[in-house]
Amino acid sequence: MEIKGNYVFNAPIAKVWETMLDPKTIEHCIPGCEQLKPLGDGEYEAVLVVGLGSIKGRYQAKITLANQVVMRSYKLTVQGEGSPGFVRGEAQVSLEAKEGKTLVNVEGDAQVGGTIARVGQRLLGSVNKRMMDGFFNCLQKAASS
Repeated sequence: MEIKGNYVFNAPIAKVWETMLDPKTIEHCIPGCEQLKPLGDGEYEAVLVVGLGSIKGRYQAKITLANQVVMRSYKLTVQGEGSPGFVRGEAQVSLEAKEGKTLVNVEGDAQVGGTIARVGQRLLGSVNKRMMDGFFNCLQKAASS
């Protein structure tokens, strides 16, 4: 499943970069995140509760922010497993300063398997988009404050 999104932050690029890498902000902004534990070197362990219709599951996940180019880009990788299945995703996140604002572009793909994928296949795209928009909208608010 393809992941794409563009977001405009009303903050300078340095503030957006700092916000996007702050573990407390990331934990607060990830939908369904119950816990985020920094492991160092851009790696985190997370406990996520995600639902799709009537199917909800708790996932143990590893989140990695790799190939960081300061205030320019990083590669986001998520791998999670739980009782209703698995989720794997990878996205390139890039930032661009423009007239005092910051443009954030996200492009990648995700795979979901198990019960959650079999039962909710037609809903996955809209749920994925809603979760991504929720995450980046939360980051926008945090960067603007």
